[in-house]
Amino acid sequence: MKGLDEVIGRVRGWRRGWQERTKLQRIDLYTRVTLCALPWVFLGTWGLLPLGKALGQGPLPVSLAVAFLVVNAAQCLLSNRNVEPAFAHYRGTELFPLRRLRLPAALLAVLTGLLVALAAVGGVEDAGLSLLVLDLPLAFATPYVLIVPVRKYLFLCAAYAVAVVALLAAVGVPGRMLFGAAFSLLVVTLLVLISARPSAWSLSVMWQAEEARDMQARLAVAEERLRFGRDMHDVLGRNLAVIALKSELAVGLAQRGNAAAMDQMVEVQRIARASQQEVRDVVRGYREADLPTELLGAKGVLEAAGITCTVEGADGPAGTGAPAAVQAALGWVVREAATNVLRHGDPRRCVIRLKTAAGAVVLEVENDGAGTGEAATAGEGGGSGLAGLRERLAALGGSLEAGAVGEGLFRVTATVPLTAPRNRPTTPATRSASPEER
Repeated sequence: MKGLDEVIGRVRGWRRGWQERTKLQRIDLYTRVTLCALPWVFLGTWGLLPLGKALGQGPLPVSLAVAFLVVNAAQCLLSNRNVEPAFAHYRGTELFPLRRLRLPAALLAVLTGLLVALAAVGGVEDAGLSLLVLDLPLAFATPYVLIVPVRKYLFLCAAYAVAVVALLAAVGVPGRMLFGAAFSLLVVTLLVLISARPSAWSLSVMWQAEEARDMQARLAVAEERLRFGRDMHDVLGRNLAVIALKSELAVGLAQRGNAAAMDQMVEVQRIARASQQEVRDVVRGYREADLPTELLGAKGVLEAAGITCTVEGADGPAGTGAPAAVQAALGWVVREAATNVLRHGDPRRCVIRLKTAAGAVVLEVENDGAGTGEAATAGEGGGSGLAGLRERLAALGGSLEAGAVGEGLFRVTATVPLTAPRNRPTTPATRSASPEER
């Protein structure tokens, strides 16, 4: 039972790891695993079945057949190890160390010699020779095609095909079988080329697009920081300069015993308090959620991340017609929901709807990222963000629901009455900050 529990736990771990990957990471893993599995599929089918004739031909053909299988399996292992650095070389992230090709090239030469020896002693069936030749360079060529240019790859494959056909002809293989071997080498050369190169190219394009999306999102954040810095500079720059000048003037007047120094210090105090209030106003604009601003911000951020975002009903009575407290609360919902879409989900589209129903404003944020980390987070209690939103909306007599709604959709629904309760409790989530707290 202990062994079974370990197997079940390992399977669950694999499943959890698969679900935590993004769609692009899944495609990347699927492509690499497919290319790694391809040589093993050929080894277990066409590379194995034609050797059955060697079992009844004496010890020498059997020894050659077993050696062929062992060397071929070692070649497949080396091919799997080289696929990852070959992909990295193709993408240009790191160079492929050519020393890693020395052993695979030597094994390919040994495999070729074993195949020629099997053909010489009659240890392979006539029709099976073409299948063995088809399997012969596959493991070596799979990572190699990603390292060198296509012209060089085709040239070396043609040279290798000429050498194999010449060796087979030298041991007395009939012309009909030589033609089949040459055709098999042509097929496997093109098969590897059209399988590995387009897959690597597609992954490279998708990763570049993903990196561009990340860079665009980072630039948006950097631009917002610059805007905040400009606002703070505009607010404080002039006032601080005036404070510095008036302070110097007050010092000079005080040293001469002039009573006007007191007036200058009073003016400094007034300007300092005004500056403090202006700073609070700037910070409040960033800390408080304004519904129209949050809708525009969510749409911009989501589209910058490559997610199609549609806002419906923002210009109707549910949007600008709602009271300020309701709009502020819904603005926080939009901000948190958009953040969760970016952080936990992996959607392609997101729809934000605003409408009025039975004297209440209803906000829906729906995306097609259900089944990913976002749905799991909601299922475990919604996290601190959604819990805080529920408290904020409850203070206004509203409610919040979040969860999967079928067909791969995840929806956050916030409902707030247009008329807030008279005796609304003051909570940390809803009360305004005092000047001392700000």
